[in-house]
Amino acid sequence: MTLSPSALAMVPFVSVDDMMKLVNAIGPAQMIAEIADYIEADFLRWDQFDKTPRVAAHSEEGVIELMPTSDGETYGFKYVNGHPANMARGFQTVTAFGVLARVDNGYPILLSEMTVLTALRTAATSAVAAKHLAPKGATTMAMIGNGAQCEFQALAFQKVIGINTVRLYDIDPVATDKAARNLANTGLTVIKCKTAQEAVTGADIVTTCTADKQYATILTDNMIGAGQHINAIGGDCPGKTELHKDILLRSDIFVEFPPQTRIEGEIQQLDAGHPVTELWQVIAGKAKGRSSADQITLFDSVGFATEDFSALRYVHDQLHKHGYFTELDMLADPDDPRDLFGMVRRANT
Repeated sequence: MTLSPSALAMVPFVSVDDMMKLVNAIGPAQMIAEIADYIEADFLRWDQFDKTPRVAAHSEEGVIELMPTSDGETYGFKYVNGHPANMARGFQTVTAFGVLARVDNGYPILLSEMTVLTALRTAATSAVAAKHLAPKGATTMAMIGNGAQCEFQALAFQKVIGINTVRLYDIDPVATDKAARNLANTGLTVIKCKTAQEAVTGADIVTTCTADKQYATILTDNMIGAGQHINAIGGDCPGKTELHKDILLRSDIFVEFPPQTRIEGEIQQLDAGHPVTELWQVIAGKAKGRSSADQITLFDSVGFATEDFSALRYVHDQLHKHGYFTELDMLADPDDPRDLFGMVRRANT
């Protein structure tokens, strides 16, 4: 069926309330796993995408970014901020919204909240990477930083990787208590730890997700042992890192898009020529992932536009399955495309 221009002028909008209904209808862990499938499928067609580092406007308070991409048929972008001081002021550290549009006529086909969706897609991307990089049979993850991303990450690794234990640590014990409450009755064994060292001891996978916008050493070199997989997702802008440089020098490093990661990721600490492997190459079988039991693997994740595209594509595919959206009259649609002024005047009568 071919839709008329007037029908295309109505844009589906997924509000925060709609997104929460969708997540609860599908189930958080299941939705993360399904988004992971979309992300992996899009990594497998990496060459089809326009790729560029995100466009960032930095300030002393934080950063506002646009993350665009297109596969030639559909264009997508995410607007996202990162303001570490927001939490102390009662605001979210990260908020976001996203858009999908048709390439052939430029009309948007989806407007969606992406604060919740970004947490889901970040967890899904972590799980996709861990499928190829984490030790086989991994059962325990340390979660350093127990803020807004924590529970999503834990559920992703439980659902996709099969972990059964999560060891929590945050400099704020209130955050750890919150995460432990939220993860109760999920089937995970939750252990609250008093130090980062205690959390990583015995963990197969170590996830770091802290919010401070500064060069930090959340993990020191002595904390990481042979065979561990590090999922570093907190360092995501220039001047912000979480790992001691010596950990990077001992690890095989995997990234999303090197031109962006070298600016924003853990590898901003290294020389520009330091070797890294692009994750899509591992997924496509063009490069090795984990190749030995003693290997330390590091996913230096900063988030990339194709992952947001995948998440938005997933949500778009759920619209008419679940019905959690409203239609917005956001595109001017005169009967005569040349007579926009006349449409305005007629509205007055």
